[in-house]
Amino acid sequence: MKPTLPLLAVSFFAADVQAGAGPFLGVYLQAQGWTTGSIGTLLTIGSVIGMLVTTPAGALVDAIYHRRAVVVGANALTIVAACVICLSQHFWPITLSQIATAIAGSAMGPALTGLTLGMAGRKNFDRQYGRNQAANHAGNIAVAALSGVLGWTFGIRYVFGLAAAFGVACVVSVLLIPAEAVHRHYARGLAHDDATDQSLVHADSTRVLLRCRPLLVLALVLAVFSLGNSAMLPLYSLALAAAHRNDASAITAANIVVSQIVMLIAAACSSRAIRRWGHWWIILATLIMLPLRGLAAAWLTTPLGILPVQLFDGLGSGLRSVAVPALVVHLLHGSGRVNLGQGAVQTIEAAGGALSPLLGGWLAREFGFTVAFIALGSLAAISLIVWIAQGSRIRQACETRSGELEKMPDIDASALFP
Repeated sequence: MKPTLPLLAVSFFAADVQAGAGPFLGVYLQAQGWTTGSIGTLLTIGSVIGMLVTTPAGALVDAIYHRRAVVVGANALTIVAACVICLSQHFWPITLSQIATAIAGSAMGPALTGLTLGMAGRKNFDRQYGRNQAANHAGNIAVAALSGVLGWTFGIRYVFGLAAAFGVACVVSVLLIPAEAVHRHYARGLAHDDATDQSLVHADSTRVLLRCRPLLVLALVLAVFSLGNSAMLPLYSLALAAAHRNDASAITAANIVVSQIVMLIAAACSSRAIRRWGHWWIILATLIMLPLRGLAAAWLTTPLGILPVQLFDGLGSGLRSVAVPALVVHLLHGSGRVNLGQGAVQTIEAAGGALSPLLGGWLAREFGFTVAFIALGSLAAISLIVWIAQGSRIRQACETRSGELEKMPDIDASALFP
């Protein structure tokens, strides 16, 4: 069995906790009498904790050799959090469950990046990571579809029991990956093979992140984008649920399923798109999707509006989920700080995402859902301006790095990609 097969299973069962459970949690708490402001505050607390943990999680994945243990620990937290939500609707237990979920989600990102880089190598990272993301979106589709059935038949509380079951399956899958299949140095972005070179090797100083201007621009752009984008799906689910209370769980599931199907297709095609047009152009295309999504959400608050709103989300998120990690690997490979860089970018991006539910919830409460969607979507203009203004510098840096990377040794992954 190819070691990448259990890696795909890990990606499948590691359905994105915040994107998958967040909308259901919001609808569930709304049915318990929680206001949109309280729900937004709860999601913000979890996002802030996740933001603070992501960079240390990336540093941890770089520092340790037992990277599978990070996945096991993250899923253990997810299982506990799901059980707490099933047993309590009070503020602090739910808040603690969201903190655990945020920590788990923050650790899973760098861990999967490290495992992929350590198994596929730098040259084939985007190909394998694209497959991982396609499997992850397939898992999200399965979770959303099953959640819709469970919510419709038994109640939304059973949705969180399903999340715990997927967490157990993810732990089993990661333990099926042979430890020797993950190269300990390549997994952190060091082009060093112990089998051919027994000399000691050290990672670069963490200041390499601050010296990489394209990385800083990328992080800033993603932070502003996330400020407008993160609250869009939970708010849209709440808007539709408020107008169609009898179909709340089914509508929430449909929101997720539509976007995840499009994300799956986009992620599967992302590697080919990146190699043809380059990282900068693909990320530019994803940034354009937010204002289109905001306008569609503002004017189409009917079940039929799910299709265009989530189509824009799926295209942007599917491509971005591969293009951003691939760009970070491209910029930092050889430094030994790739997973730290992934965590740092995700932290700054999460800073915008942490404020998004609070901002979106407040706007919806004070001015209504239509104004909230337009305001959140308009934030993409800032991201576009910065990304376009720095376009030539970023593309030049990528071209320079391409020449440097070709001189570095890499993992022989011919057996994985015949």
